[in-house]
Amino acid sequence: MLFKHVYRSNQISINNILEGDYIKISYWLLPFSWLYGIGVWLRNYLFDAKILKSKSYSVPVISVGNITVGGAGKTPHVEYLIGLLKNSIQVAVLSRGYKRKSRGYVIADDSTLMRDIGDEPYQMKMKFDGIYVAVDKNRCHGIERLISDEATKDVDVILLDDAFQHRYVKAGINILLVDYHKFIIYDKLLPAGRLREPHKAKIRADIVIVTKCPKTLNPIDYRVLSKKMDLKAFQHLYFTTLSYCDLKPIFNNKGDVPLSDIMGENILLLTGIASPEHLQADIMEYTRGAQPEVMAFADHHNFTAHDIERLNERFASMPSPKRIITTEKDQARLIGLKGLSEEVKQNIYALPIKVEFMLNGGELFNEKIQSYVRKNSRNSILAKRKNNNKPKNSNSSGNGLRTISFRDNRKL
Repeated sequence: MLFKHVYRSNQISINNILEGDYIKISYWLLPFSWLYGIGVWLRNYLFDAKILKSKSYSVPVISVGNITVGGAGKTPHVEYLIGLLKNSIQVAVLSRGYKRKSRGYVIADDSTLMRDIGDEPYQMKMKFDGIYVAVDKNRCHGIERLISDEATKDVDVILLDDAFQHRYVKAGINILLVDYHKFIIYDKLLPAGRLREPHKAKIRADIVIVTKCPKTLNPIDYRVLSKKMDLKAFQHLYFTTLSYCDLKPIFNNKGDVPLSDIMGENILLLTGIASPEHLQADIMEYTRGAQPEVMAFADHHNFTAHDIERLNERFASMPSPKRIITTEKDQARLIGLKGLSEEVKQNIYALPIKVEFMLNGGELFNEKIQSYVRKNSRNSILAKRKNNNKPKNSNSSGNGLRTISFRDNRKL
């Protein structure tokens, strides 16, 4: 019955979204949310009053985050930024490294294990050659290490993963992600709802992206959502959707498999992510409504020996033709695990996802990001060309500049 509901929910109307139909509120917990809200208000007041200090840096810093718990698509959007920038400048990603076993600052190299940096940073390190991936709970310390350590001091831009609430860092661009299916204006603060901060905290964002939009949105829907977001004139609003790439084998060399090939196969969907229901619904579109079997775990779940045993048994009991589909984030946690049967290894595939901008917004978004980085970079080829063309008596320099806020660059 779960999948019948999920499959129908993939056809949701914008009225369902705007009425908050897919947000669950525990109203009996609202008094605790009010207490939590007092703490959040006090913290933000201390930063706004400059009692608590935010620090800016000499390199472009772009923060990607949200104001809710759970998945809003942060990792795919950080990966989009990596893909946009990595071929022309030196990119670094700095994350907290949720559920890692290490402490303090860690810079990933070829010998780094998933447990040392966490599943999402490990996924990005595996996926992109030539970038720096570091983790540090203290983002200020992490940035300082990246720009001062000999091995990484040539960094041109730092992408902060899940750092919208980390106000000790003054990012040049703050990108706020809002899940289309769980629109923040109808949510409540923790623990009654999913909000880390009141939705009015969106005022700190330079760019707001409504994520996971259905591809069927029409122009009227965009206008309604834009009005509901109620952004200021300096803020930029974009809409994105997720698309799927070919399935990639995790343990074998059989080659990539088009997702359309799963039609007629028996599918076991293995997930340990937030909000897996959207992925489940999308898989059913490719199976033409056939219900896959599911093994769903909590977000960032570390698979145990018992989990692996259950997976082996569950897959062995399924009739052929059959296949296991999992996410790239789960792939990061599965690699290196012992106990997987040979049958599982030969038939388990990761499903890559990528971000696509809607309303032709991608070109404008790309230009804003690239222009901001170009104007603020210390080391990039573009910045050096600009410096070389300056008059010799110029008092300005391309190195050691304070990072300019995106809001200060109104011409971007």
